[in-house]
Amino acid sequence: MLNLTEVLEPIAAWFRSFNLPEPIIHWGHPVMMGIVIFVMGSFVGWSGWRSRLLKEEDKDAALENSSYHRKLAPWMFLFISLGSTGGILSLVMQHQPIMESPHFWTGAVVLTLLAVNAVIALSKFGGDKANLRTVHAYLGSIALGILFVHAFLGLNLGMSF
Repeated sequence: MLNLTEVLEPIAAWFRSFNLPEPIIHWGHPVMMGIVIFVMGSFVGWSGWRSRLLKEEDKDAALENSSYHRKLAPWMFLFISLGSTGGILSLVMQHQPIMESPHFWTGAVVLTLLAVNAVIALSKFGGDKANLRTVHAYLGSIALGILFVHAFLGLNLGMSF
C-alpha cells in the first residue's frame, strides 16, 4: 500500500532545506487557515444566507450579497484546498503522522462537502431548482460549522507536539 508520508517526504525535505524558523513551520498553516476560515468563510456564509433571506424584501441587497458569495466562495475553496496541502506537508516536515488525527478527517470531510457544493453551484442549481439551492445553503453551513470544529482540533493538534 502506498504510504502518503513516504510519497511526500522528498517534497517536505526540499522545504526543510530552506531552514525556515520552526514557528513558521509549526504555526504557519493554522494562522493562514484561521484567516481563511474565520474571516473569509464567515463572510462567504453570511453573504450567501443574506442573499437568500433578503431576496423578497430587498432585491438589490440580495443581488449584492449573492455577487459577493459567487465571487468569494470559489477563492475560499481554492485556499482551503491549497491550505490542506500545506497542512499535510507541514506535518510531514515535522515528522508527525498525517491520517491519525480527527483534524485530518474533518478537513477531508469539509473538502468533500465543499466540492459537492461547488458541483451544485456549477450546475446552476440543476436549472435553478429551489431544492438544490436549499441543499447548497445547508451543506455550506454544515461545512462551515465543521471548519470551526476543525480549527479547534487543529489548535489541539498543534499544541500536542
